[in-house]
Amino acid sequence: MTKTTWAVDSAHSSVDFSIRHMMIANVKGSFHQFEAKVEADPTDLTSASIFFNVDLSSIDTRNADRDNHLRSADFFDVETYPALTFNSTSIEKKSDDQYAVTGDVTLHGVTKTETFTVTFEGQGKDPWGNEKVGFSAEGTLNRTDYGLSWNSALETGGVLVGEKVKISLQIEASKAE
Repeated sequence: MTKTTWAVDSAHSSVDFSIRHMMIANVKGSFHQFEAKVEADPTDLTSASIFFNVDLSSIDTRNADRDNHLRSADFFDVETYPALTFNSTSIEKKSDDQYAVTGDVTLHGVTKTETFTVTFEGQGKDPWGNEKVGFSAEGTLNRTDYGLSWNSALETGGVLVGEKVKISLQIEASKAE
C-alpha cells in the first residue's frame, strides 16, 4: 500500500494522561481538542509522517479548580504556550503491529526528543464504506524537562505532584478526501 493522508476522527479518539498525586494515587485527565496530520501506509508505519497538536486549554481532570490551576502560569501557561505539539522524526518497527515512534515534543516553549510506543490496531470500512484505521500510543514525559516544575512539599514527606506524566492516545482515522 502507498502512503495515504489520514484525518483523525476526534469523536472516536482520545488523548489521556495520568500523574502521581501526593505520592499515593494517580490523577487522570484528558484533552478534548486536538488535531493531527498523518501520512502513512498503516501496514508499515516506518515511512510515516506524524504531526500532532493538542490544545492545552481543553484539559479536563473532572475538577474545574484543578483544571484552571493547570492552565495558569504555574503549569501550562496557556496564554503564552497554548499547545503541545509532536512531530515525528523517525519510526522503528518493533514487531508486526508495534513501532517506536520518535519525534520532537514542544511544550511550554521547550522542545525535547521523545519516543512513544505505537500499536497498529487494525483497518476496515465503516457502514458507509469509509476506510478507517486505528492506532494506540503510550509514552511518558517528565514535566520538569519542559519547565513545568511547580510543586508543593507534603508534611509527611514527598511532593504533591509527580514528575512523570503517562500519556495514552487512542486514535481512529479516516482516509482523507
